[in-house]
Amino acid sequence: LHCALNMETVEMNSVALKRPHAEDDGANADEIKRQKISEKSKTGNDSGQSVETVTEQPDRSLLEDTKNEIIPNEESEEQEDEELEDSDEDGDPESFADMMKHGLTESDVGITKFVSSHKGFSGILKERYSDFVVHEIGKDGRVSHLDDFSVPVDDEDPSEETFAVLSDEDKQRLEELQLLKNKETSVAIEVIEDTKEKRTVIHQAVKSLFPGLETKTEDRDGKKYIIAYHAAGKKALANPRKHSWPKSRGSYCHFVLYKENKDTMDAINVLSKFLRVKPNIFSYMGTKDKRAITVQEIAVLRITAQRLAHLNKCLMNFKLGNFSYKNHPLKLGELQGNHFTVVLRNITGTDDQIEQAMQSLREIGFINYYGMQRFGTTAVPTYQIGRAILQNNWNEVMDLILKPRPGAEKGYLVKCREEWAKTKDPAAALKKLPVKRCVEGQLLRGLLKYGMKNIISAFGIIPRNNRLMYIHSYQSYVWNNMVSKRIEEYGLRAVPGDLTLKGATAVHIEEGDVDNYTIHDVVMPLPGFDVIYPKHKIGEAYKEMLVADNLDINNMRHKIRDYSLSGAYRKIIIRPQNVSWEVVAYDDPRIPLFTTDLDKLEGKPLPVLPTDGKFRALKMEFSLPPSTYATMAIREVLKMDTSIKNQTQLNTTWLR
Repeated sequence: LHCALNMETVEMNSVALKRPHAEDDGANADEIKRQKISEKSKTGNDSGQSVETVTEQPDRSLLEDTKNEIIPNEESEEQEDEELEDSDEDGDPESFADMMKHGLTESDVGITKFVSSHKGFSGILKERYSDFVVHEIGKDGRVSHLDDFSVPVDDEDPSEETFAVLSDEDKQRLEELQLLKNKETSVAIEVIEDTKEKRTVIHQAVKSLFPGLETKTEDRDGKKYIIAYHAAGKKALANPRKHSWPKSRGSYCHFVLYKENKDTMDAINVLSKFLRVKPNIFSYMGTKDKRAITVQEIAVLRITAQRLAHLNKCLMNFKLGNFSYKNHPLKLGELQGNHFTVVLRNITGTDDQIEQAMQSLREIGFINYYGMQRFGTTAVPTYQIGRAILQNNWNEVMDLILKPRPGAEKGYLVKCREEWAKTKDPAAALKKLPVKRCVEGQLLRGLLKYGMKNIISAFGIIPRNNRLMYIHSYQSYVWNNMVSKRIEEYGLRAVPGDLTLKGATAVHIEEGDVDNYTIHDVVMPLPGFDVIYPKHKIGEAYKEMLVADNLDINNMRHKIRDYSLSGAYRKIIIRPQNVSWEVVAYDDPRIPLFTTDLDKLEGKPLPVLPTDGKFRALKMEFSLPPSTYATMAIREVLKMDTSIKNQTQLNTTWLR
């Protein structure tokens, strides 16, 4: 099957995670995913070589943390946006370190404490994206693996002969027609050795391989042609054909998606484009990292396993397998967690330090902070916008999103912000913005539609998930700060007045009961109208923090229902499960240090490693519950700041 999609090339990246006192400062993998940084330490390392790190350029979806939402758009505009997002910017390249000095550090978002007593050490995380592998753990406790490409046998599926009846040239023309790649409105396929049976097979083949296309037979100059054309005009997307789905077969095809260097939403957008269906017929239990190899379950409504399996021939960054039919979709959050396999390369710690760090991770765990990616990476943190929404200060919301800001941004965004500051004219600012689906473009379109006096409605044009992300970011900011205060004040033991969960209900730990609890039982609230607060100093600290932000902790209901916060409880310490580790020696940083599911399916042998290599790597595995951050576990092991700002203080240049 010919595929015309232009997938990303795989590039090697590295992120140096250094102790704060070392020549290079710490870095966080989730944060730096999309920046191109070349970093060389001023002095050589022990082996006499300089350390170099190269990472990818940021895109807006990371900077505004909007990866969980598909924003529907006109197809031409979407393609234009993709081209622009991939293109380089004009203008003077400012040094990356200068741009990032406006970014956040961990202490800016309340991440200040460690629980372990070992001495920290240096390592490089995500030197290759294959150094970070995530396997989803389903609600039944089963870890997702891609280990079977076979398709369930089904009498209703078209035969393999159907797929052989079209020539490669026919397939290319049909695909270009299907994906609207050219100006053709139809494709004519001549029927050689015409019989009714032959025509039927061609009709079936076109409809099976290229959903969204219809066919008819025409006579031209005494020859029979099958004409393929779009079922309902250019913009129509194919709906799953109900009449062709057997009653005995479950309506949802579940499959395992193995993906490399692509986030979950991007992957679903690509699959839906190829299948010519709407993205909302896909469901999943959780979104996964971009800069990693991830394995997770996906369900799709009324698309056959056979059609999905054919995509394996053309998708470079993904593989689909382990197909089965079920009667239900997947629901967000319905997972037990994720299993991580992480390699930290070029580590400096002694065997004793590593042993102590990993034993502490296994026995005590790490502080369950919200990681840096929760707060955005630009000079305007997402929690500030969330705070303004909760304060009902809509002029401030508009200003924070649209005003000029220092730091790493695309050239056209800088021009758009300058225009906005100068004219406060949404139409003029929009003209400077070729990419319309970023948050700024959506807000400007809203202001154009509803006027400057109705910012609430204008802001409402932004997809709901993205709007709520801002206020959730503010809750996370409060939670991180309060947990640091709690650990500073009372240490790693349960104390009277702490909260613990009985079922789903939070109760205070009483003086007489305190010996029955440990720090692992203690939860703290995300602020909201439906939670209670600790009965010690930290309960007061919550109130004081919100008062300082002009918010009333006793009135977290918002006049706009969407922005009313009910609150929630979150464990303050997480003890990872299934923790294991080993230190391995290696010479070549390009050699993978373990085999992936795909390697095993393709029969690739285990890498042969030297017994006495130039470098040492720490290979670790652990399982975490949903909505906890692997980078915060790694921070506890290495004892370093995971912000981009901290990693770029020295000798880094922005690569164009």
